[in-house]
Amino acid sequence: MFTTRFQAWVRRNAQRIARLLGRLPITPNQVTVAGTLFTFVAAALAGFGQLRPAGIVLALSGTFDILDGALARATKRSYPYGAFLDSTFDRYSEGAVYVGVAAYFLDHGDAFMRWEVLACMAALAGSFLVSYVRARAQSLGFRCDSGIFARPERVVVTVAGLVIGVWWVLFVVVAVLAVLTNVTAVQRILEVWSQARAQRRAREAAAQAPAAGETSRL
Repeated sequence: MFTTRFQAWVRRNAQRIARLLGRLPITPNQVTVAGTLFTFVAAALAGFGQLRPAGIVLALSGTFDILDGALARATKRSYPYGAFLDSTFDRYSEGAVYVGVAAYFLDHGDAFMRWEVLACMAALAGSFLVSYVRARAQSLGFRCDSGIFARPERVVVTVAGLVIGVWWVLFVVVAVLAVLTNVTAVQRILEVWSQARAQRRAREAAAQAPAAGETSRL
């Protein structure tokens, strides 16, 4: 994941912009929806072969993804439904981008087309798994923040591949995403497994403690 210092810098600047936006009649959910619509535009541009414009629009949509949460905090309008909507639309956004890139590869029609589309499918599955594993783990009370390729990294790498605008570079980027997203999902699964094992051992130790106390009294 990005360094703590970089994350703090992004949050500080996002909060400043959010305080300005808070003076306007704009809700965090509207920002979420607007960001998703921009992502759909980026996906469509990619599908029609307009890679550089797609990268620019996708980068713009990323600012919406940061600002919706910052605006919710700045205006004290953080609600469970807002978090749910943001998470759900993030999945739609990622899916749309991979579909757009796959459509570009299909239209490109080179000898590597099969591998390019398979890489898009693997990257899409990995991206969804990274988010699902975290959401499911947190719903069960586990911490799940590890992994080398969370959503911010995926967006930055995808934007870079689109802006460069060369088909084989984009193929390499998607292949890297296909590998590293699934590696990240496995990292998070192992993190939760480690926490579950520690909890089980703690329960077993607690269960054995009364028995040991009774034996000592005898």
